[in-house]
Amino acid sequence: MPCSRGKPQRFPSGVDSGTTALPRCGLPQLGSCSFLSLLSKSQNASRTAVCRGGCTPVHPGRTPYQSLVVGVINTIAKLAKTCTLRLTPDKLYFILTDKVANGGVSMWCELSQGNFFDEFQMEGVAAEHNEIYLELTPENLSRALKTAQNAKTVKIKLTNKHCPCLTVAVELPSLASSSRIVTHDIPVAVIPRRLWNDFKEPSVPDFDVSIYLPVLKTMKSVVERMKNLSNSIVIEANLNGEMNLKIETDLVSVTTHFKDLGNPPWVSDGDSQNSTQDRDPETMAEARVDIKKLQQLLAGQQVNPTKALCNIVSKRIVHFILLHEDVYLQYFIPALA
Repeated sequence: MPCSRGKPQRFPSGVDSGTTALPRCGLPQLGSCSFLSLLSKSQNASRTAVCRGGCTPVHPGRTPYQSLVVGVINTIAKLAKTCTLRLTPDKLYFILTDKVANGGVSMWCELSQGNFFDEFQMEGVAAEHNEIYLELTPENLSRALKTAQNAKTVKIKLTNKHCPCLTVAVELPSLASSSRIVTHDIPVAVIPRRLWNDFKEPSVPDFDVSIYLPVLKTMKSVVERMKNLSNSIVIEANLNGEMNLKIETDLVSVTTHFKDLGNPPWVSDGDSQNSTQDRDPETMAEARVDIKKLQQLLAGQQVNPTKALCNIVSKRIVHFILLHEDVYLQYFIPALA
């Protein structure tokens, strides 16, 4: 993310991503841009709990990486009907590129594969363009992964079955000696190289205020009550760690106040003037946005971020950043006129 206060950087100064080492699984082996192979291995073997009156099989719990990956996919499925999956040697990206200038939202979700997977081998269209771009329906992938909650292994391959597909093969534990395999074919479209520039990481203009968000469940509850009163909501914040959510109509005016949230300490390089240095800490920056788009972000959130903040460009855009371990999600909501 281009830092709005100087040189590009991933996070504000003093704010880490909460990165931790996760149990690993295997990922892609790619023969070309048309064939992808993904292997993920559950770290838990089947086990049995002994209780009074006999034994009850207990399904193996999902590893932290499994819960996180499933949570990411489920969150994206709530935010976008279709999205782009970008594969690089180091990272996976889920991208939504609706034009903010035309009133659409944008999303950029980034996962560091090295902290999720034991193996990552891929071959893109060329050595200098070692990437793959696929268009898919995240809801279809979410449904397929629901069957993988107790899986021994999960394999995902980019196959060609009359059309390009992500084929998800889930190996489930069985009481018999042989395992059960459940297969899902998810149609995808391979995006040609000439269109890749349409899927660059979105940038945001210099923000007026950057602030940490309150507990997302609390914010979600407030927004859900307010959406019955108006189609839009005003988000305003200042450099004293204060944020307000406001509804203003001809019949009613409602404001919810949050205090002591804190402001991220973004760092400026020497070439960029930090406009917040001269900004009155009490002065609010505000943007009026579509309340349904904000509610969609909060209601669909299944990642439980360790850090959540937003940058407000007055009357132009609200830029949300959610961080959880090795997941980095940006969400842009344009301001209403």
